[in-house]
Amino acid sequence: MIRTSTSLLRMSLGGLLLASVSAPALAFAATADQPAVDAASAAAEDAGLGTIVVTATKRETNLQETPISMAVMSTEALKDRHVASLYDLADGAVPSLRIATFEARQSALTIGIRGIVPLDANQPAREQGVGIYVDGVYMGRQHGLNAALFDVERVEVLKGPQGTLFGRNTEGGALSIVSKAPTGEWGGRVEAGAGNYGGRTADAHIDLPKIAGFSIKLDGVIQHQDATTRNPMAGQVGWNYYNRKGGRAAVRWQPTSSITNDFAYDIAKDQNTPFYSQLLNYDPNHCINGTQASQPNCKLPGTSYTNLTGGPVKPLLPGVVVNGDTRMGVADIGVPQQVSVDKTHGFTNTLKWEVSPEIELRSITAWRGVDATQWDNSGGAHRPPLVNLGLGTTTSACTAAAPCAFSRYSLADLRQRQFSQELQAVGTVGSIDYVVGGFYFNEHVSDDAATPSSMGAVAVKNAAGVVTGANYVRIPFCTASTPAFVGSAVNGCSIDRASEVWSKSYAAYGQVTWNATEALHITVGGRYTHDEKKGVLHYSRNVNYDTTPPAASVGYKPLDATWNRFNPMATVAYDVSNGLHVYAKYATGYRAGGASSRTSNYQAFNPEDVKSYEVGLKSDFWNNRARFNLAGYIMDRKNSQVDISSIQFVGTSSFNNLVTINAPGITKIRGIEADLTVEPIDGLTLNASYAYTYTKIPPVKITATDTTGASTSVYQNFYIVFTPRNAASGSIDYALPIGGGDTKLKFHFDGNYSQATQAFDQFATKNDSSLIFNGRISLADIGTGHGRNLTLSLWGRNLFNEQYVFRRDPSNSLPAAPTTSVSNGSIANVLGDYGNFNAPRTYGVEASIKF
Repeated sequence: MIRTSTSLLRMSLGGLLLASVSAPALAFAATADQPAVDAASAAAEDAGLGTIVVTATKRETNLQETPISMAVMSTEALKDRHVASLYDLADGAVPSLRIATFEARQSALTIGIRGIVPLDANQPAREQGVGIYVDGVYMGRQHGLNAALFDVERVEVLKGPQGTLFGRNTEGGALSIVSKAPTGEWGGRVEAGAGNYGGRTADAHIDLPKIAGFSIKLDGVIQHQDATTRNPMAGQVGWNYYNRKGGRAAVRWQPTSSITNDFAYDIAKDQNTPFYSQLLNYDPNHCINGTQASQPNCKLPGTSYTNLTGGPVKPLLPGVVVNGDTRMGVADIGVPQQVSVDKTHGFTNTLKWEVSPEIELRSITAWRGVDATQWDNSGGAHRPPLVNLGLGTTTSACTAAAPCAFSRYSLADLRQRQFSQELQAVGTVGSIDYVVGGFYFNEHVSDDAATPSSMGAVAVKNAAGVVTGANYVRIPFCTASTPAFVGSAVNGCSIDRASEVWSKSYAAYGQVTWNATEALHITVGGRYTHDEKKGVLHYSRNVNYDTTPPAASVGYKPLDATWNRFNPMATVAYDVSNGLHVYAKYATGYRAGGASSRTSNYQAFNPEDVKSYEVGLKSDFWNNRARFNLAGYIMDRKNSQVDISSIQFVGTSSFNNLVTINAPGITKIRGIEADLTVEPIDGLTLNASYAYTYTKIPPVKITATDTTGASTSVYQNFYIVFTPRNAASGSIDYALPIGGGDTKLKFHFDGNYSQATQAFDQFATKNDSSLIFNGRISLADIGTGHGRNLTLSLWGRNLFNEQYVFRRDPSNSLPAAPTTSVSNGSIANVLGDYGNFNAPRTYGVEASIKF
């Protein structure tokens, strides 16, 4: 079946150039570098669906004539979907773009495009597979990405490797956020809203008049939502709570007609709690002591246990609720929970100097920082360590003097600082369009983590002395002395890990497009990158590696690596007609290597590389009232970085162990993307978008060795996470004029489907499929006099309150990872799958005044 599917896909790719279609839903598209259309053509296009300007090639081009498969979401599209932060795009507005929140907090986002998505890029020495850019500046960490969005002009989703113009860590593509620039004219808007779950928003965007060549724009944002799952413990925060605040000031200086300098400073604070982690089932694999062969379902992938020991599986604590069907509104057991806090700040200075009609010089200078503290107790009694209360017996170790500890509190701190400098020369000489540039990036990151237990169980006995229940009490944690460099969350705790990383990257790149004829355009480019990365483990498993170096048998080695890459690309684009453009593209990309701070040996891994072959087309037809874009691609990824995640138990402590390895062989990723936009009558716009993504990682041989020297080797299947085989999105927009002025009654409705996705690299377990609908009704541009317009809106997200598990973790329903023996697997901490349901239905009202 795999060979047949691949053959069919290759035939489809070959046939795409003969088709006559392509365009994005929600203004999404894919295609060719071309000179600007003339005024008459632009006017004709604007009469229908209009022209969308993008900067994917480092110059302003018409989306439909840019040979890159990409999707664009405008200001209006973001507002219609009530996108307040990047996580609001997780419902699948762009089918090939996948966004998931990190389990422990909402502000660290996992972002993937076309099957390039890491399970855990949350580590300082691990890189993302999709580059995130804000106003041309690369964001080095995924931390803080879910802060409130400011005044966004558009979001560009560039699909496929962007290794030439955007650089390393853009294997799957790039997500570029473009902010609105100062206008130099007095004006702005003020918005406020309220919603269920205590939701409230307020933002202001003000443009000041130009004075002495200076234009100033000020933005401020507040977003709040109470918890959607309540915490029964008094004084503690619930789950899926957020409180975001941010401000941005932008200054545009235009001393002459040929020089523009944009300076911006932003600062934001995001207080949040994770989604609640429910216990979805109890001992689903029916684990018991005995031979592994007699229990085929109770098997940890990558192991070859002979026997299972440590049982029987412990009974659930009294009061624990098993619910794999519906989202819980109240947690079963109250636990300590305070908000995680992400603080982001930075400045960007972009200088553009049009030296002559043939050349524009640019400088993009940026300094940014992220400070994050994590407090995650979302699992409560649903995650190990487990307690044997002694139910039904007269003996229990869980006494008032010594409560049995549970409720693992995941604490972490991260501090990141980055500086980047990019120089570009962009222009046109005769029939040649060119971009050349140089790039420098310097990053310093430190982190630490701890997982103390925060609750204790005390056995309750009846008159006969038999244990019949439990009382739950808070127990003290984090009371030890702590090194000065450890952050506020981990302060005083037994330290699971603490690491520090320094990264530098240097690059030079160039891309030229030869407009051979008015219809034929040939683009070639390349980028040379030199990366340096150094890292150390300061602590692991509460051992101070700085003062007490680990034994040689641990195999610890600081990271000190350099990598060099040359990433070429080539594109041939042809304008069949004014309304039909086709292209064929070869592109490459690479993701830097690193080391896993979640391992005691700081296990290093190498970079991965991808080659992509893509063909596509876009068409505008029906007098510019319809667009259809189509793209097909084949990607081959070498040395895929895959993650093996597990909980390791040492005594009464548990540690989150994650090993990143390079899978040998070639990972295959194949896909087709189709987008359609139609305006059948004035005011009515219909959009549809679809993405098919096939992925296959070759089986990996896993070797495990225990303390006696015994070893096993097992072939294990790996999967690409958060990537549905089939995904689709559609929307309907209608604007009905009211009266003779500019007032309109506007309707928006969208639906987003995703097939079930993999939850972890090493588990076959899948998350649930999803179908989410959103809507908005607005009475827009009501004239209130003195040049002011009022818009009133009613919005809803997840209108039908769809409930699905977007993250399902089976690790706690399987034997533990081997520590001292590769022959015997322990089921002492088997409990069940746990996972996170999506956000419930939210709705609200908003008022906005433009002036």
